[in-house]
Amino acid sequence: MSDEPNPRIVRANRSWLYPLAIFIGVSMASFFAVHMLDLARAKDASLSFWDVFMNLSPEDAGHVMGGAGEVIAAILGIVITVASIIVQLAATRYTPRITKMFFRDRTNVLVMAFFVVSAVVSLWVNFSIRQGANGSPAVVFVPYYGILITMIFLSLSLVIMVPYFAYVFDFLEPDKIVARIKAIGVGQALEPPSGENDAALDRRRMTALGSLEQLADIALNAIQQKDKGLASSSIDSISELVVAYILKKPGLDERWFQIRGALLADADFVSMNAESLEKIAGNKTWFEYKALRQFLMVYREALSAIPDIVNRIAIDTRYIGLAAISAGDRKALNVAVKFFNTFMRRALNAKDVAAAYNNLNQYRYLAEELLRAGWNDEVVRVANYFKYYAQTAYGMKLPFVTETAAFDLCALNELAYDVGAGSRDGLLRIFLDVDKEAEAPAQESSLRGVRKAQVKLATYYLQKGDRGLARRIYRDMRDENPERLASIRDELLAVSTSEFWEINDRGGVFEYMDPERRAFISTFFEWFPTISPPKSASDEVTSFD
Repeated sequence: MSDEPNPRIVRANRSWLYPLAIFIGVSMASFFAVHMLDLARAKDASLSFWDVFMNLSPEDAGHVMGGAGEVIAAILGIVITVASIIVQLAATRYTPRITKMFFRDRTNVLVMAFFVVSAVVSLWVNFSIRQGANGSPAVVFVPYYGILITMIFLSLSLVIMVPYFAYVFDFLEPDKIVARIKAIGVGQALEPPSGENDAALDRRRMTALGSLEQLADIALNAIQQKDKGLASSSIDSISELVVAYILKKPGLDERWFQIRGALLADADFVSMNAESLEKIAGNKTWFEYKALRQFLMVYREALSAIPDIVNRIAIDTRYIGLAAISAGDRKALNVAVKFFNTFMRRALNAKDVAAAYNNLNQYRYLAEELLRAGWNDEVVRVANYFKYYAQTAYGMKLPFVTETAAFDLCALNELAYDVGAGSRDGLLRIFLDVDKEAEAPAQESSLRGVRKAQVKLATYYLQKGDRGLARRIYRDMRDENPERLASIRDELLAVSTSEFWEINDRGGVFEYMDPERRAFISTFFEWFPTISPPKSASDEVTSFD
């Protein structure tokens, strides 16, 4: 058994036990000291500590309870007013679901109930006091214990206020809200088959779906307020929810995957044709689809508002894809791939080079895991998407995106060779086709980047001793303009450091090769008889360190 303390108990102690102990201890010690001084000063030395409390006249009781009742009612009013204002502000800023969460929280309900009970008890104790009528002692009644209990309730109400307000502020912390919503979603989505009826299961699906939508709403609101931390936390929570779901998916009730009832009326499904709905239901991917739809909605807003969130969405989409690979769920992987493609399309349409650059980076990481897992068909399909977006970017006059895709395909080909993937030849063929649509004199800038990536791959094959694959790249390039090839060679030879001189997420230079591998650049270009020899070392341009 672990010796680590329970985090919930630690939080409860810090929020409630310690403050209450301090307030009650200081208050009672102060009262006891003052009361003992008053008793010592009293002329009646026979009075004990408790005699003062138990000897109340009806008039005394009325005065005490009148003031106590007003104070308890005031406390109740203050607590309700402050809590309602804070909750409403949080609901407006983050998500309307906060109100429901607040009133479903056990601590909030218990504290509010305590204040209400205290006020009601005070009211009835005050009502039960009788001061007598016409001098008749028969109708005189002083509820000693009722007054004592009321004073205890009043004291607790006062000392609870500060810890309770601290609890409310902590409850409404953005990260805590996100964590609670995620926990609700996980709890509803991962509940194993329990014999529940269709209506109960439908409610559970809608609650889990609501968690996704609420997290996306928080992310959108955070983006509007330039709150990068909260937006990232919300996006991460959606990803964590889906990853947990994918890994537990095989044990879920089969009815969960059906699109019917309230789920069928969802805005994203109601507009779909029957064939598309049937396919999503058959693939058991409606939950992944909805989660990634939330990503897409946030992605559109983040492109122009907080670009860093775009990279976060790409990272979390990769995590979902990795979970699908781990679970052997090809259908879920296909959904992640489709949304990666959609993100690329959005970035290209917006001509956002940075977004496309970061998307390709995460997309390549996912493809590398596919290679390691032996999912060759999926890797080839993803590589074709890389080629498509490289060529599309070229047509949109975004040559850097084309170059980025080419170097990512180079990295995939290197890994395919290392792991002995069955898709190796297919990946090389796709890579050599990237620039087929760009071989015209006016397309120099785009072509140079692709050719550099291809030369880099050729040096990799030569370093590994596989001249046959390197010759395939040579045959693809042998009709190239000799002057262009010579300048490409010289530029590659000039890159001597792996560190880029600006900050970027990849942290390296595409063209860099270690000295041993760089030596094969000259070997490769010796196959081109029309290219002049490289410049001497003294003439080469060195890059900045």
